[in-house]
Amino acid sequence: MWSSEGYPLPQQVAPLAGHIISESQLASYLKTALTSGPQNVLLFLQDKLSMDDFTVYGGVFGNKQDSAFPALEAELRSSASPLVLPALSWPDSGAVPRILQEQLGTSPLYLDPETLSQLRLNASGSSLLIFRLPYSTDADMISPKAVLSGNDDIIRQVLNIIKAQAIPYTAIYTAVRPSRVIQEVSLETLPVARTLLQAPASEPYPPLEFRSGASPCILFWAENLTVSHFQGQWRRHGLSAQTFGSSASVSLTGSTCNQTHSRLVLNYQNILNFRTFRLIFSMSRRFYQVSGRHWFTLDQVELEYDGQKATFNSSRNIYAPSEYSYRCKSVTSFRDPLLTPRTANDNATLWRLSFDDFQIQGFNVTGSDFSYASDCASFFTPGVWMGLLTSLLMLLVLTYGLHMIIQLRTMDRFDDPKGPAIAVPQNE
Repeated sequence: MWSSEGYPLPQQVAPLAGHIISESQLASYLKTALTSGPQNVLLFLQDKLSMDDFTVYGGVFGNKQDSAFPALEAELRSSASPLVLPALSWPDSGAVPRILQEQLGTSPLYLDPETLSQLRLNASGSSLLIFRLPYSTDADMISPKAVLSGNDDIIRQVLNIIKAQAIPYTAIYTAVRPSRVIQEVSLETLPVARTLLQAPASEPYPPLEFRSGASPCILFWAENLTVSHFQGQWRRHGLSAQTFGSSASVSLTGSTCNQTHSRLVLNYQNILNFRTFRLIFSMSRRFYQVSGRHWFTLDQVELEYDGQKATFNSSRNIYAPSEYSYRCKSVTSFRDPLLTPRTANDNATLWRLSFDDFQIQGFNVTGSDFSYASDCASFFTPGVWMGLLTSLLMLLVLTYGLHMIIQLRTMDRFDDPKGPAIAVPQNE
């Protein structure tokens, strides 16, 4: 956290090492800082971030030429009193925009540098400008350092625009959740006896619900929800923070559900320079006589942006019994795709979709939890095939060896050393 020149932030008492502050303590920190600082707040909200990212990719050890944060580090050095707040409890990290909104008494604006350049701010007023920043995932081909360097360039562009308008500001750089999590288990909670399996870790945020009346009828969840658009180069934007958790800003207007068709519509604003952006999942439920039961399929995924449309058809692999939910570790449109453009000339060729740990249920929802999941992973995985082929090869070798042993024949006559030698006549 830092402010523009001439507006030093009040010093805070350093917390104890390893202390993790709660939401109320964070509100107290921000109230003290914003009381004397500028009321134009720039919140750079990244999907994931940890202090280790500054250690690994920053100029912490003096290697400033190879730093991924040259603009950010320059601002911190030039600021009169930069403030590094202690670690925040993970469940409370999504409350930062709400706390700032309560402190400033104004609604947040979600912007990008291009939109900010067209906006004129009031130097004496209050404003909360939020800039979403992505973070690399394991499914992306872009390294975390390259993504962080791109985010640092966005911070530089925003600050240059604010400085050109001579607007005093208070800037905050934080994230919704950590990029590196170290799970510590108390020895007091460990069982004395041996256990077969450990319970899986809980999800970082609950599933997204669409309700028809008092009860939910569609559930949707993804660990990472990412869209990329080709504009001379691939530009990526993460939607997880806007879709799930306490800081979600997505609207479900236009969603519908009934016994045969379900339609989940996610409405966003200011995504990749598009003012309106909609992500639509269309599902249908049918009865198949061969299996004697109802199945639901994810028929297509649509993108609607500023009056344009891109449609992805799903393969026949995205299906499950209607009583179940569908889950897949990775659903993408560009690498081992389960989503394909409807036509070769469709706008979908300019887009890439990536859903990590994807799970959806559009029928027979009985509560806020998913039903039993039908996983996309087939039984005959590459590892299973390798094991079967190796076993078959070893079985063939063993069979051939047994066959050779069975074919062995012993001699029916032997030399007797005490008797006359066996004479073998030879033809001259």
